[in-house]
Amino acid sequence: MANTLKHQQVVVLGASAKPDRFAYKAVKLLIRNGHTVIPVHPKLMDISGHKVVHSLTEINTSVDTLTLYVGPQRSQSMIEDIIALNPSRVIFNPGTESELLEQALSNADIAFEYNCTLIMLETGTF
Repeated sequence: MANTLKHQQVVVLGASAKPDRFAYKAVKLLIRNGHTVIPVHPKLMDISGHKVVHSLTEINTSVDTLTLYVGPQRSQSMIEDIIALNPSRVIFNPGTESELLEQALSNADIAFEYNCTLIMLETGTF
């Protein structure tokens, strides 16, 4: 497994406590790669011992990467909160593509890419 070069503050929007979910695997792999992870889920309290926040508005720190694991129907209601969070970049994982969010990110000058966080971590391109 490739190590990443820079420790990042990473928000996982749509985090899951279910081990078969990609969002769960991303949380675990991000931590294993030395990143500080802030999982976001409206109801969970923790994921494998890591505190979960219930909304983006609870995050009061700078964010390097926001990685999306919610579909466009869910992210649409969070666009203002995502822009207010002002992450350095947003990763649209497969299935999270959203033209509305993409346009809002472009207007706010926030970088984004369509990629897979798990593959990026595995290949050292995160």
